[in-house]
Amino acid sequence: MTTFEELGLKGTILTALNEIGFREPFPIQAGAIPVLLSGQDVIGQAHTGTGKTAAFSLPIIQNVTPRGGVQALIIAPTRELAVQISDEITKFSRHSGIRNVTIYGGQSMNVQLQELSRGVEIVVATPGRLIDHIKRGSIKLQKVKWVVLDEADTMLDMGFIEDIKFVLDLVPEDHINALFSATMPAAILMLAEKYMKNPQKIFIDSDDLSGEGIEQAFLVIKDREKTDYLFKFIKENGAGQTIVFCSTKDRTRRVAHELEHARFNTVSIQGDMSQFRRDKAMYLFKKGKADILVATDVAARGIDVPKVALVINYDVPNQDMVYFHRIGRTARAGEKGRAITLVSYSSIGDFKAISNQTKVQMKDLNKELGIEVNIPDPLKREVHARRSFGRPGGGYRSGGGYGRSGGGYGRGGDRRDRRRSGDRNYYGLRSRW
Repeated sequence: MTTFEELGLKGTILTALNEIGFREPFPIQAGAIPVLLSGQDVIGQAHTGTGKTAAFSLPIIQNVTPRGGVQALIIAPTRELAVQISDEITKFSRHSGIRNVTIYGGQSMNVQLQELSRGVEIVVATPGRLIDHIKRGSIKLQKVKWVVLDEADTMLDMGFIEDIKFVLDLVPEDHINALFSATMPAAILMLAEKYMKNPQKIFIDSDDLSGEGIEQAFLVIKDREKTDYLFKFIKENGAGQTIVFCSTKDRTRRVAHELEHARFNTVSIQGDMSQFRRDKAMYLFKKGKADILVATDVAARGIDVPKVALVINYDVPNQDMVYFHRIGRTARAGEKGRAITLVSYSSIGDFKAISNQTKVQMKDLNKELGIEVNIPDPLKREVHARRSFGRPGGGYRSGGGYGRSGGGYGRGGDRRDRRRSGDRNYYGLRSRW
């Protein structure tokens, strides 16, 4: 069994890891840390909850020089993920004399300028605000020795690739690159080929879409029945925290209001909220002062709360990878969790595209609860109006039922308040970030 000591980490880092309860490295950490410590570029492919932050941040903490100026850039697609990474780095570097700062849009530029003026070695940033600081000279790149692109596939989806290229063209040529992504689309591979030097590829369960450690279930019901079953499943969750994912901001607001009205201890996050309100909601949820978080997918990549025992998809996502990013908020770091998807009649086709990609049998709650499914005739006629969302081989199998091998019933209109923006820009336009 590999230990953190055997990976070559120094004593101050090992002490911090021991204090926060890190005993043994996860596979992505055991694979990436020695390679990065040796000075070689890394491409890492591993799914959410596998310890990627430590995999790239520990070698950086070990090698940067205190009070030596900005030496590392870590670029993330969303402000929530950037804050999460920064928080983890603060824990890891508590005995190393290293300072980091989080840079993202929506926060006062003056606040960030004050933090930068105090001296930092590591900058964790979203692309747009990072470029703002580079252009005004408040972040200087001459001493940068490390560049990390985290969740690169999401940055591609959000249209940030040109911003990434802009930054990479400005940093000193002699630096170490690390790129981490759950999937490896062609554009990401082309980016790596252009900017990375003989990278070591570390793929951990790159094709595993089983959602290991997560009990997955689904319930096919009418859209108007969702709230009642949402309440039921949350009550059954007991002491564990719950995340409810909705597909639109309007839907998020409505579901959060219904939960609050029913006396559930609830907070929510969606794109129209101010940064202060988003930060406050995340703080309350992470500290266990709120039991339920209702969120759109914008927050999916930045939530790392070990006590989340249940994820409920109030709406079916229109891409299989979005589904796996959502349910990956539970069963973090080897724990167990449960994910339930509420499937309205008009979303059965979307759900079939997802269930056909999983490698586990999902629990059929209709059978367990004795709930019949009566598909309206107009929806039955839409059987063939489906397409594969971003993954090869995503066709639809024939046959009855709603599990892995059941038939698809086509796309309907239950997302009356959903803006369907297609595969590439599902996570939203850049102006939202």
